[in-house]
Amino acid sequence: MRDTYCGTIRKEDVDKTVTLAGWVFRRRDHGGLIFADLRDVTGLVQIVFSPEISKEAHERAGDIRSEYVLKVTGKVLRRPDETENPNLPTGQIEVYVSSFEVLNTCKVLPFQLDDEEINEATRLRYRYLDMRRPDMQKIFIERSKAYAVTRDYLLSKGFYEFETPLLTKSTPEGARDFVVPSRLNTGMFYALPQSPQLFKQLLMMSGFERYFQIARCFRDEDLRADRQPEFTQIDIEMSFVGREDVMSVNEGLIIALYEALKGKKPPEVPFPRMTFAEAMEKYGSDKPDLRFDLTITDLTSIFLKTEFGVFKKTIESGGLVKAIVLKGKTLSRKDLDVSVDMAKELGAGGLIWMRKDAEGLQSPIVKFLSDEEKSQMISLLGVEAGDVIFIMSDKPGRVSDLMGRFRLYIGEKYDLIDKSLDKFLWIIDFPLLEYSEEEKRYVARHHPFTSPKEKLVGFDGNYDAILANAYDLVFNGVELGGGSIRNHRTEDQAEMFRLLNIKDEEASDKFGFLLEALEMGAPPHGGIAFGFDRILMMFLGLSSIRDVIAFPKTQKGSCLLTGAPSRVAPRQLTELKIRTMTD
Repeated sequence: MRDTYCGTIRKEDVDKTVTLAGWVFRRRDHGGLIFADLRDVTGLVQIVFSPEISKEAHERAGDIRSEYVLKVTGKVLRRPDETENPNLPTGQIEVYVSSFEVLNTCKVLPFQLDDEEINEATRLRYRYLDMRRPDMQKIFIERSKAYAVTRDYLLSKGFYEFETPLLTKSTPEGARDFVVPSRLNTGMFYALPQSPQLFKQLLMMSGFERYFQIARCFRDEDLRADRQPEFTQIDIEMSFVGREDVMSVNEGLIIALYEALKGKKPPEVPFPRMTFAEAMEKYGSDKPDLRFDLTITDLTSIFLKTEFGVFKKTIESGGLVKAIVLKGKTLSRKDLDVSVDMAKELGAGGLIWMRKDAEGLQSPIVKFLSDEEKSQMISLLGVEAGDVIFIMSDKPGRVSDLMGRFRLYIGEKYDLIDKSLDKFLWIIDFPLLEYSEEEKRYVARHHPFTSPKEKLVGFDGNYDAILANAYDLVFNGVELGGGSIRNHRTEDQAEMFRLLNIKDEEASDKFGFLLEALEMGAPPHGGIAFGFDRILMMFLGLSSIRDVIAFPKTQKGSCLLTGAPSRVAPRQLTELKIRTMTD
């Protein structure tokens, strides 16, 4: 229907006759001439209806409106010098229309496509219109490019692309499964995969050695700006590798995606590394944002003999006292009160502040501290006039987490984060297990197939001391992905199940097919999975993951466009032999 795309015409095409097809983005009637911007996926070009070129086309052009679909034939001419548009790739030329056909009309739209303040619910309800907007189309063109970069890179590294089942067995992987009833097997259910974890390990046991998949994954969990019930993951597994091999290959993939989407090289290659213990100690997070230099300091040793009741009670019960210093801001009392309220909102029992001036430390609690404690604190923290110390005390894990989140609040509140910077970071040496207050037992921090960094010989019962052969990649304080080296020997996997208090019968029921495969010559293997949507969101500088997904769900898991989820006909439930609680 056309021989040229709107956004590709340049001054070199002057005097050519072209046929275009697209949507009318804007229309302007200047009396003698009618101008319109014709848009397709490549961009837009100005078309001109002139009675001198075609009286009929000019007369009919009075009826066209925004988002009419046109087929246009005309001659490419240079714009007069004073009318050129340097902001458009096609801004030096325009097309004088000799004939056109209205391929479709358009009723009045629920919003104008060039409106920058459109309610998100409206955008999602009319997502097909939202995605016509040039800025949105750029996002999805970049997404398509990212698919190609991922495939090209991994294929060049000897990987094979696979698809794994979407209807599979329900296995415990950390989140709730979406379940699908089976009509042919009454009372039985499939589960949609939270990840292809077990299948990609089986592919290593099948001898393919390097697997990847741009995989659809499903998790029935509470949503937020960077989480969806269905999402896309770059899923990777490799045989005959150790941690360094996996990290090296995948660092190369992220560099390739960064360069393609950002148009520049990462600022620091290879990416720096930090242990989990150091990250929690200094930043209170296993995904620290390194774009601002605000670290947490442990003050516990200073207050071992303190008479200040709050610190004394915390330390005697095995807790810690930690602080951060906001330098040179000279906060008002109102600012300090707001900080205390925020700390409580984050879950802290309280927040102690101390302000340094020429006379020393000023705070309601200073009178309870000894001169030696104050002196040591000033020295350790390097406090100067105008600085403010914020202190929390609590159980070790809890105080680190609270201080980490408060650190991010302070960074945002006082513009400490240099958002022109990009900071990558590998986090390594995670704990293999973590204690679940809900289940009152230790559970796998990553998943139950992750191997320990060292063999569990003579395990002494100290669960917290076992390190995992695992690694996460962090970008600007957001986890892009994570993985681990797996247990490839049956006895090692069985030991992991014993640590997790998973009985033989349960292990056989949930993972019997994998355990059997481990007994049949499974190679050493490991892998990683990256959140593809999250990478796009971060590298394109967007604030919501919904902006990079064509048809996303709301935070309540609903699709405003189609009305999903919805009730199904009683006949369908009868076929499945299912009755709902509301029946």
